[in-house]
Amino acid sequence: MRRRRMTPAGRRTALIAGLAAGSLMLSACVMGGGDSTTKAEDGKVSGKITFQTWNLKNDKFTSYFNDLIASFEKAHPGTDIRWVDQPAEGYQDKLSADAAAGSLPDVVDMGPESAYTLAKAGVLLDLNKADPKAEGRYVDKAWKAMTFEGLGGGTYGYPWYLNTGPSFFNKALFKKCGLNPGKLPATYDELFDQAETMADKCSDTMMIARMPAIETFGEYGVPLMDAGGKKFTYNNAKGVEYVERFRKLYAKKGIGEEALNNLQTKEVEEFKAGRLAYLPGSSYTLDDLKATAPDVYKNLGIGPRISDSAPNMYLESLVVNAATKNQSLATAFATYVTNSAHQLTFAKKASVFPSSAGTLDDAYFTQDDKDPATTVRRESADQVRKAVVWWPPAFSGSADSNTLREQIAQALLGKKSVKAALDASVRYSNERLKADK
Repeated sequence: MRRRRMTPAGRRTALIAGLAAGSLMLSACVMGGGDSTTKAEDGKVSGKITFQTWNLKNDKFTSYFNDLIASFEKAHPGTDIRWVDQPAEGYQDKLSADAAAGSLPDVVDMGPESAYTLAKAGVLLDLNKADPKAEGRYVDKAWKAMTFEGLGGGTYGYPWYLNTGPSFFNKALFKKCGLNPGKLPATYDELFDQAETMADKCSDTMMIARMPAIETFGEYGVPLMDAGGKKFTYNNAKGVEYVERFRKLYAKKGIGEEALNNLQTKEVEEFKAGRLAYLPGSSYTLDDLKATAPDVYKNLGIGPRISDSAPNMYLESLVVNAATKNQSLATAFATYVTNSAHQLTFAKKASVFPSSAGTLDDAYFTQDDKDPATTVRRESADQVRKAVVWWPPAFSGSADSNTLREQIAQALLGKKSVKAALDASVRYSNERLKADK
């Protein structure tokens, strides 16, 4: 599957530019993307809608979606589903432009943070009101991830697929740098302690190649927001403690300067090249390493995603345009795409995990034939059951993330204290929250 928001390299780094500032304009002008539809007394739907995905029209998925749409149209005579796909690059900008122009498609593929921004602008359908029976069809925490307390508790997307993943380690580097490859780190304390040992023993090898991000604060156990979701709180003592570990490691030259400049470091390339010992991965990282880094693959160690609380989980959903002229058809189709049978088929094809209730109990996710790929899938599925979508949807993908990264970089460089850096980041995020109301 292509690298996108569900990948481990900080894929949530872009906001739907301009939506927050243009909420009133958007809510006034947004329109549906299809023709009118009718719903007969017997519950049948008809009409035409547009369904948009994100970078999924390719050799791997095109036939799947064409068949899915054909089966829906056959089961619902008189319906016409027009499938469009947008490239990965600039997707959030495209959503912004379409919403502002009143041409947002009827059913759209997106994650919680993009949905939050659009919902705040009045663009998305609240499923708690439009489809109140939908909640029971999905895993509770996935449904809650699309429920925005800061927007009055409305739910703005049908959960589609989930992803989390194991941690990958280069055991050859552990041995080279005085660490026991039989005792891979599973907590942040263990990770930082071993990273410091590696920094002391080896000048050409690092354990960590990425900066803290908001979701890893959550994994460390940092309270990110207050109970009502009204303000950010990650500048608390636990948050300071977390970043202090990075500051100490950076002082030991255990984190490279390039990591300060971008959340999306070259960690995958460094890991494949045998210069990085730890890579937060996903369920499809294993095949990639096997195919492109065989020397690293033969020394690969696999462990759970490192966390001191619940591991992080990424979520993709299907949202419905609030102004669609085809609400009955749009909700029916989004429900069809995200039902258990279709989620299971897609999860197998895409190496992700289903969000529909009970689907993770399928033998595909529970049985282990000792093949490494099967073991990773089963262990990752177990992790999904415990995982949390830590990224607060109100935390902007670019503005807040960039500010957090820049402030932490200043702390690591010694230009300000960790507390002052986090205070500045939280102040900025909270001011944005207030300005958007």
